[in-house]
Amino acid sequence: MTNWLPNLSEGSGPLYLRLADRIESDIGAGTLPAGEKLPPQRNLAYDIGVTIGTVGRAYALLRERGLVSGEVGRGTYVLGRSLDANDNIETSAVVPGEGTRLSEPPAGKLRFDSTAAPDVGQGKTIETILAAITRDHPQEVASYTRSFPDNWFEAGRRWLSRNGFKPQTDSIVPTLGAHAAVISAISALTSPADYVLFEHVTYTQIARSVGLVGRRMALVESDENGVDPDDFERVCAQKHPAMAFLMPTGQNPTGTIMPAERRASIADIARRYNVLLIEDDLYGALTDDPTPLLAEFAPERTFVVGGLSKSVAAGVRGGWISCPTNYRHRVRVAHKMTTGGMPFLLAELCAQLVLSGEAAAIRARSLAEINARLAIARSTLAGHDFTSNDGIPFFWLSVPEPWHSGTFKNAAYEQGVLIDDEDEFKAGRSDRVFHRVRIGISAPQKRQDVADGLAAIRRLLDEGRAGYDSFG
Repeated sequence: MTNWLPNLSEGSGPLYLRLADRIESDIGAGTLPAGEKLPPQRNLAYDIGVTIGTVGRAYALLRERGLVSGEVGRGTYVLGRSLDANDNIETSAVVPGEGTRLSEPPAGKLRFDSTAAPDVGQGKTIETILAAITRDHPQEVASYTRSFPDNWFEAGRRWLSRNGFKPQTDSIVPTLGAHAAVISAISALTSPADYVLFEHVTYTQIARSVGLVGRRMALVESDENGVDPDDFERVCAQKHPAMAFLMPTGQNPTGTIMPAERRASIADIARRYNVLLIEDDLYGALTDDPTPLLAEFAPERTFVVGGLSKSVAAGVRGGWISCPTNYRHRVRVAHKMTTGGMPFLLAELCAQLVLSGEAAAIRARSLAEINARLAIARSTLAGHDFTSNDGIPFFWLSVPEPWHSGTFKNAAYEQGVLIDDEDEFKAGRSDRVFHRVRIGISAPQKRQDVADGLAAIRRLLDEGRAGYDSFG
């Protein structure tokens, strides 16, 4: 681009924000079409009379908005525009901003890209409870939920209690799943342009949602024991994140379990830099790991999130968040405003599942099924490098030379197996390369399906690139 210059005479706010808004406007108007290369930062800074740092911040913000992409040494390019109703689209295409998974997975493929609770017959139990709720609470089912019954809070208290962590009932907010719980806390307790800290690879649906609501991402290094305390302190000192999203037990996708001494260090650093902590314990609750929760080290600033999706039934959208009590009301209001509020039918279903003991019984059956499938995986892939933990329905597989993560994913697809490459879990632009894929084992209907899919993956590992023709 040599003839385009942005007009910054209009608008208000910091120059970098005005520049980003102007570029976004010109992209929307077609002045900067898809594939167009933006001017180098140094050139644009000179032409419009601002610092290189101002242009750099603007370009970074545009990347967070999903409008441009950039590679070191290549420049920054405008991404494709949104499709309108007259455009032809492939139903199997990846939707920009939604990650690397197919928007509509094709029929006939084995789903190893999901970690929802396995089907262990929970449908009949759910059917029975739903029938009783609609019979006993017809008015509540027919109307909006204006108040929350006490049993909804008690169910959350019980479900989130683990090891030495025993939340109080008045700390609980029932939510439409764990994802909604996390976003409610972030929306309530951070402001636009605040940084939220993530590991380089993590559950990226949260990271993408953070960008959607105008927050910025800060990345922290991790190792085989979880978040690196030294790098955590460095990021806190440099970027002053308002909040950090962490998965100390059964980290997704690595499966890492953070040792107690490291949790204590993270809690101490967060306290010194006034960083709030979100502890996603969805997978932790599937383990028998005795390590104290992060919340036990920093109860005054840690929000513990859990739910039913991985162990009972993902479709019931059951979740809870335990908050430091002075934040509970704000999170509850934020949840209502971001989701539209709790539906009585689902919230009452989840509460009754937990309080009746049925959720615990289903979880026990789910864990037995997950561990049986993990045994198949460990046997089938013996000799290859992967990390796994009992009870956690995925493993983090290292792909050997000369495979790249994305190429291996494509090869698995050709063999009828859907898996996730490492890019699906990258929270932001990162130069970290892991050469790993995540393989979930809970979605296939039968154990034989698990065995068949893993056998296909084993063949790819053993045959190497010679077994994959990208032009096939």
